[in-house]
Amino acid sequence: MAGHHHHHVDPDAGDSRVAWAVVVNLGLTVAQIIGGVLSGSLAMIADAIHNLSDALSLIIAFFARKIARRPADQAMTFGYGRAEVVAALINYTTLVVIGLYLIYEAVMRFLTPSGVDGWLVVIIAGVALLVDVVTAMLTYRLSKESVNIRAAFLHNVADALGSIAVIFAGTLIILYDWLWIDPAVTLMIAGYILWMSFNEIGAVIRILMLGAPPELNANKVITSIEAIDGVTSVHHVHLWQMQEHEAALDAHLVVDPGRWGDADAIKKMVKERLKQDFGIGHTTLEIECARHACVGAGVIGSGRVG
Repeated sequence: MAGHHHHHVDPDAGDSRVAWAVVVNLGLTVAQIIGGVLSGSLAMIADAIHNLSDALSLIIAFFARKIARRPADQAMTFGYGRAEVVAALINYTTLVVIGLYLIYEAVMRFLTPSGVDGWLVVIIAGVALLVDVVTAMLTYRLSKESVNIRAAFLHNVADALGSIAVIFAGTLIILYDWLWIDPAVTLMIAGYILWMSFNEIGAVIRILMLGAPPELNANKVITSIEAIDGVTSVHHVHLWQMQEHEAALDAHLVVDPGRWGDADAIKKMVKERLKQDFGIGHTTLEIECARHACVGAGVIGSGRVG
């Protein structure tokens, strides 16, 4: 984690990009739904529904960015940074629901095929792809520094691939009148949406469950602390992500007998080691003398051994 640098986008400029992405996606959704109804294409309506979810995900992301920048207060002493993580969870959950719904609709279309206007499908899907590319350009840089915007960005990537698939399906309908290709493409879009969602949602849940940052090994952190001169042992260790890019550690530090006078200096060394080697900037350490340390305390967590 140490040594990682993020090239941050100005918050106001980032908000403006997200706002424009919302506007173009809402406009496209209306056009796609009308086109899907007129052409009879389930794949286009599927793409429209997914595109609407893009717009909604961007709206959620926009307000989450605003909330996350609020300072800590008496109600939220850790601040509001996790608003973006919650927004990401909402967006990924929405994608899962959409994917399952599209599978259902595709199966029903296989059972009861209907006519599709291939030319209308290709034209509107082409416009949709153009808008998807514009939206991706607006949110790409922001997605590098925020799990919230990354969720919205991946919504958009899935939609772009969906637009390509719809163009492909429309072309085959024009050339060969293969009506089955429309629900088949819908299944492929749904499958990708589900795969992408389940692949990304785990990291979001890990943060909300107070899991250790995936790039940090708790045992290595503990070994590094215990290697510092004057430290006998460490227990009651909690290592978690306060926000997406901010790791925190809470622990009881046992000081060697006869070194109690150096306790503050030892504590300072531990904090500096954690910051330098692991990028852990938020550290809470309770100092214990080895003669009066907790008996039977577990190294990790608040429980006791045995």
